[in-house]
Amino acid sequence: MLSIPRRYRCIHTSGVKSPHPAARGYLDSARPLAFAHRGGAYHPDIEGLENTVVAFAHAVELGYTYLETDVHVTRDGVLLAFHDTVLDRVTDRTGHVGESTYAEVQHALIAGRERVPTLGELFDAFPGARFNIDLKSAGAVEALADFLEEREAWDRVLVGSFSRRRLSAFRRRTRGRVATSAHPLEVAAFVLSPSARLARWITRGRPVALQVPHRQGRLLVASAGLVRRARAAGVQVHVWTIDDPIEMNTLLDRGVDGIMTDRTDILRDVLRARGQWHGPAEGRMEGEA
Repeated sequence: MLSIPRRYRCIHTSGVKSPHPAARGYLDSARPLAFAHRGGAYHPDIEGLENTVVAFAHAVELGYTYLETDVHVTRDGVLLAFHDTVLDRVTDRTGHVGESTYAEVQHALIAGRERVPTLGELFDAFPGARFNIDLKSAGAVEALADFLEEREAWDRVLVGSFSRRRLSAFRRRTRGRVATSAHPLEVAAFVLSPSARLARWITRGRPVALQVPHRQGRLLVASAGLVRRARAAGVQVHVWTIDDPIEMNTLLDRGVDGIMTDRTDILRDVLRARGQWHGPAEGRMEGEA
């Protein structure tokens, strides 16, 4: 029989009790959390401008305080807020981001008008925002850790990755100072484990959130059972990327802690109708003029 170490036997059930102090600064907000995925990539007013300063400014004006983005690093070590490995899909240039210099990337325009922003530019432009960051390349691990260290911005981010190797390297590098979401194997532990206690032991209490799709093929991932196990283990459940109001309501009824959306207008309307919208009333964050 599997023996669970004593330090993992006490499972909190009254809200999130994060293993990382930084997570309390990031996640201690009224739930559900509303995440502007790439700034709200498919909002009709900004479609085609994903991951630009304009997109994130639009989300902030709507009242979003949680902004989701991705990071790559250029050949000369500049950390960019950009999703794809190559420039081809969303800019008027081609080439691999990691093989390009920052100066070269600056000539690439998104939708023919907006530059690819650095992560530093987003942090400076939106000082009241919290960022959900997806590590998209191995080189971004060290660059992001250095960035957060220089700015002492441990409590402004939640970092995740589909790559177990990248996320594990980031956790080692930051020594538990940064809140992280679960990589796919850790998600599987919560999906397949019969109890929160076992799932928390398997994952060693490392993830503070499970960021998952609603469904994966025929598998219902963000199930009521997963939400219960995660909550019993002190872990939040955030679901991506949800743009349909019926699906949003279904997940909110199920008790998920956060939703990521490309349709920031629809999610805000749904949360307002439910009395669960927690964004600033006038779309302006504390600390911004």
